[in-house]
Amino acid sequence: MNPVVTIAKKRDGRELSRAEIADFIGGFATEKIPDYQMAALAMAIYLRGMTTAETAALTDEMLGSGRVLQWQDDGRPVVDKHSTGGVGDKTSLILAPLLACCELRVPMLSGRGLGATGGTLDKLEAIPGYRTNLDTDEIGTLVNSIGCVITGASQELAPADRKLYALRDVTATVPSIPLITASIMSKKLAEGLNSLVLDVKWGSGAFMKSAADARALANSLVSTGERMNVKTVAHVTDMNQPLGRMCGNALEVNESLDCLVGKGPADLWEVTELLAVELLLLTQRAPDAAAAKEILKGHITSGRALAKFAEMVAAQGGDLDAPRPLAPTAEVLSERVGKIRSIDTEQLGLAIIELKGGRKVLSDKVDFSTGLEMLVRLGERVERGQPLVKLFAHPQQREVAERLIREAIAVAEE
Repeated sequence: MNPVVTIAKKRDGRELSRAEIADFIGGFATEKIPDYQMAALAMAIYLRGMTTAETAALTDEMLGSGRVLQWQDDGRPVVDKHSTGGVGDKTSLILAPLLACCELRVPMLSGRGLGATGGTLDKLEAIPGYRTNLDTDEIGTLVNSIGCVITGASQELAPADRKLYALRDVTATVPSIPLITASIMSKKLAEGLNSLVLDVKWGSGAFMKSAADARALANSLVSTGERMNVKTVAHVTDMNQPLGRMCGNALEVNESLDCLVGKGPADLWEVTELLAVELLLLTQRAPDAAAAKEILKGHITSGRALAKFAEMVAAQGGDLDAPRPLAPTAEVLSERVGKIRSIDTEQLGLAIIELKGGRKVLSDKVDFSTGLEMLVRLGERVERGQPLVKLFAHPQQREVAERLIREAIAVAEE
């Protein structure tokens, strides 16, 4: 294979064969193809796009660069969900134990926050002792015995994706639907799934700013999943304001616990229930949506869902009863009368980063105690001096965070 010829072919808009994609990804994974040539191909894909067949082949080759989890058939399907991320999105913490209560196995491999989007692993590490670095043997053992884990991806799973993602991050090729699709699906399919549900966010706090772009990504993800023989469904959901009320690591753990006993915010439960119902239908655990909702409600009201979460946390070394400290509070007040016209949700995420509740670079240490509580929603009327946000912040951090929050929340008379 001549890498230069392959790059030129894609740059000219011609379709790559399965063999050409396989040779390129295989060579990149084994360092026979240098980073600068992979970067050139990524840029050509970014500019020219890929067909459904090309995207599926790219996904399959990235998946094949590492290990795929194997599961014995014990009557419990293996399922997972993936969200494209947002601010306050804590559905994974609720969904994994809830699905495990439904006789499903959930090997949920998650990531850390980078940029405005919070990371599931960071949230769980707000629980003292919680381990997010399980190896593949531990993942298999715990999923089979408990029904669910939430941990980081092993180095053995889709290593080509790990290398390519790092390269995309520094070559301005991240916002490419084929490359996003291959990255997401290669990691998820490495879990050895039977069924997958996708939550594709759109709006001011999402990677995809328009609903049309989110639908395009959702279609690409579903098409690829189906071509890889995994039952796949996607929903496009709103991220024009935070999901739930709490944003920040320990705060989101606490709100997830509330949701697991039926006391969480309505919008958070609505999205969680939507995703859970889809997986119950895909795995034939329920005959219809109404029956699926009743099953889920039963696990919440009985306390089984919370008990399963506690069991998972303990198995991964966490102490759910240990204190989760919160930073001192202050309120951000409205400076005018009117209605909440818009919320720049991404900027709220950046405010949390200023509080050290997220990362500017991957090596940054996270302060689990900081964050914010949303006290208003889009369209609500507010008075001058009314609290908009409760800030959990150390005094030296407040000034910058308060400024970002005020700029993020637009109040208008109309």
